[in-house]
Formats: sequence, structure tokens, C-alpha cells
Amino acid sequence: MGDEGRAPTANGSDSQQWLVDSPGTTVFDFDYTDGRDQLLRLYDKGTRRQWIAKDRLDWSIDIDLDNPLGLPEELNPIAGTPWWDKMDARQKAVLRHHTEAWRFSQFMHGEQGALICTAKIVQTVPDIDSKFYAATQVIDEARHVEVYSRYLYEKLQLVYPLNPNLKSLLNDVLNDSRWDFTYLGMQVLIEGLALAAFGFIRNTATEPLGKAINAYVMQDEARHVTFGRLALRDYYPELTQAERDEREEFCVDACYRMRDRFLGEEIFERLELPKELTEYVATSELTTRFRGFLFMRIVPVLKDIGLWGPRITKAFDDMGVLGFADTDLDAEIANDEAQAEALDAQRMAHVRATAEAASS
Repeated sequence: MGDEGRAPTANGSDSQQWLVDSPGTTVFDFDYTDGRDQLLRLYDKGTRRQWIAKDRLDWSIDIDLDNPLGLPEELNPIAGTPWWDKMDARQKAVLRHHTEAWRFSQFMHGEQGALICTAKIVQTVPDIDSKFYAATQVIDEARHVEVYSRYLYEKLQLVYPLNPNLKSLLNDVLNDSRWDFTYLGMQVLIEGLALAAFGFIRNTATEPLGKAINAYVMQDEARHVTFGRLALRDYYPELTQAERDEREEFCVDACYRMRDRFLGEEIFERLELPKELTEYVATSELTTRFRGFLFMRIVPVLKDIGLWGPRITKAFDDMGVLGFADTDLDAEIANDEAQAEALDAQRMAHVRATAEAASS
């Protein structure tokens, strides 16, 4: 296989930057008293749930680069194939390392996209209560970029560039001047899909640092998706059918692009593996199951906010994910909260045990 070298740290040069023109009208809202109760409660929750990465996470944990997340072999996208069987132990270890570096790199880039989009929401959304909550999300997203970048550069020591499908969708979201498209593209689609991808790691990883990072990020992201639901559920009934049709068309196109985001062709190219692997991964049983899981949060949210016409339902039926329409989103959010709190309890128990051992 090809180069196993480490990606350089970003140095601020032009090659490390992407410039996007972002139109939009800055809106001041001087009605400071007409806030919606649900959004104000979410804002209160967002301010109270802030956390500090260096305190909540144990960065002293060593990572085994041969299997960074401690995942079983059968969860590798090409496990059991002739290509996998031909690899020796070292080649398999390199592939596992690159797979997780690529995966976490996309998380990091996506979180920076969320940081920028949420700052745009603060600027362009017309309601003061939405500006309040979006301000808390800006802090959340900055923290997420911090934790993923630290995990990549200090622990995995390997970074991949922004995936073309994710870059394309971010470009569309940032280039549209309408405030609700920023919500729709980021809060509902990108964040909804990310929640499912984070959940895969939280639920399957045995490496404690990567597991905890994703559990804690999910606790924040569940609030963010709720923010999008509340804002758009109030707004979309006011639109004309033609305007809703346009947004449905955008969602359909975006969902197909996001479905193809996790094929990992950049890994195979970098490691000089056969191009046929991309075709195999695209149609494999594991990928099919994973893709379905990715849409578990997106499908019910789109139904909830009123974008549920024939375009959307036909696309989701084609993808085999229409059954997620009746997912209990509140139960999923409660589970996200519970899992993060359980990890906190384990961490505090470990801290107390360590302190007691040191004092005895």
C-alpha cells in the first residue's frame, strides 16, 4: 500500500483555507420580549450545558493506532472481501488507522462548517430568541472543532481533507442568502446525519476517549437539531407550496449527496488500493445498513417540520429509510443525554477511586 506518512498540521497558508462568498442580510430584532417559550428553554439548557474539553475528557489515554477505536474486524467496510484477505496484519492496521483518521477528519471539517453556519444564523435569523440560542451553539461548535482537531493531531496524528460531497453541500448552504436554508442544510441535514455517525462510534467503540468525545458531542448536537425543528416547524407552514417544493428538492439532492459521503474513496486512493473497492463499499451489506442508520434522525425531522411531499417520500422510499418517519425523536434525545451522563458518572467514579488510592 502507499504512503503511511502523517499529514502536516495546518499552518494558515492559502492551501489550508477555503474562501466562500456568503450572501445574507443582517437582521436586528428589537422586540426583546416576544420570545417563544420552547426556544428560550432550549437557550437556558444550552447555556447550562456548556463544558470544557480539557476537564471533561481524559487526554492522557493512549491510542492504539493499529485499531484506534477498538472496533471488531467485521465492522471494517471491506472485511471478508478478497482484498482484505490478501492483506497482512500490518496492512490491515494501516487501513484501520486511515479509516478512523478519515472519519474523524470529516467530523472535524463538518463541525467547522456548523460553526460558520451557526454564526450566519445569529446574523440573519429574524427572531431574537433564535439569535439567543444560536449564540450558545456557536460556542458548542467551536468546542467540537477543538476536540476533534486535538484527537486527530495529538492522538491519530493523521488528517484528511474535506470530503467533496460534504464540501459541496456546505458550499450550497453558505451561498444561499435565505436564513432558513442555513437551518435546513446544517441543523437538519448535516447535523442530523452527523448524529447518527457519532452514535455508531459511541455505541460500538471500545476505546474510551473516542467513545466519550462522540457521546459528549451528541449531547450538544441533539439540542441543535431540536433548535432547527422548532424554528422551521413554525416557519414552513407560512410558505407557499412552490417554496416548500423548492426546499424539498434541495433536501432530496442533499440526502443523495450525503448518502455517498461515507464511501471513503479518499482512503483507498491514498493507500493505492484498487478502485473496485469503492464500488464494493457502495453496495455492501454493511454500508447499506450504515446508510440506513444515518437517516434515522433526518427522516422524522423533515416530516415534523412539514417537508413531507411526494419528492421527499419517494426519495426516502428509494433509499429504504422511509420507515424512520415514525422514530420517537424525544426518546432518542433522552438516550443521548443518558449516555453522556453515564460516561460522566464513570469518569467521576474513576477520579474518586484514584484520589482514594493516592491518599491511602
